[in-house]
Amino acid sequence: MAAVYDEDWLPGQVVNNPESFVSQLRESRLEADIFTFAQKIPDTKPKYQYPMEWDNVAAIPITTYADWWKQVSTDMRKDVKRAEKRGIVVKEVEFSDEIVRGVVEINNETPIRQGRPFVHYGKSFEVVNKEYSTYLDTCVFLAAYYEDELVGIIKMVYVGDLACIMEILSKTAHHDKRPVNALIAKAVEVCEKKQKSYLTYGPFFYGNKKKSSFVDFKRRNGFLRIIFPRYYVPLTFKGRIAIKLKFHRGWIGILPGFLISFLVALRSKMYRKNIFRFAVSK
Repeated sequence: MAAVYDEDWLPGQVVNNPESFVSQLRESRLEADIFTFAQKIPDTKPKYQYPMEWDNVAAIPITTYADWWKQVSTDMRKDVKRAEKRGIVVKEVEFSDEIVRGVVEINNETPIRQGRPFVHYGKSFEVVNKEYSTYLDTCVFLAAYYEDELVGIIKMVYVGDLACIMEILSKTAHHDKRPVNALIAKAVEVCEKKQKSYLTYGPFFYGNKKKSSFVDFKRRNGFLRIIFPRYYVPLTFKGRIAIKLKFHRGWIGILPGFLISFLVALRSKMYRKNIFRFAVSK
């Protein structure tokens, strides 16, 4: 499967002339069977005749902060107020070594998040610095502090009329203070000032996985599911067969939702058990 590198973080419609683009791909030595590309919101009406699936994104339509505040759940409003009452302060910050050190500390707080190994656990200062220094000319950092301690951060990239959340992190030790909710509220406020049309945060649903704490989190914070066309262009005979058999969807798009939920719960249980054994052995 071939795709445009960092497609989500590039402004505008990345493939404006797909017929010419696909023709050149077929003539190249690229070892791929399928090329995939998408139309970005708000341009959601299909334009091309290639095989297509409806993809989706979690997005908050930006009008005013007051409008968003009225539409979010009561729990979200309580959490934002709780964050303020418990001493969380959110502000826009410049990228710096201090921010990188704070992110490293958050990364290394726990090896397991959301029931699986945390991919950023154990990363060095140099690695985090390299990862967070991308798109500095089009991104903004929002940091949540408790007293002088960095307890949460959002990296948000401006992609045309969109503001796209690349990363949200927070310390689990300060979960009771709701720093993430305060960060999202601040992000909406910043988006209004910058006159962005949407604040996005990855897919709303991942394949057929329709139930998860992550989905509940996005829904409570005012994110909506917006669908858009994603095209799958066969480049080889194998690619044409794979598309007909729906293999391009991957396992999470093929297996039924109840089975995915069962397997995810089983995986989380196994990870918790292994962590417990490791802690006891130490």
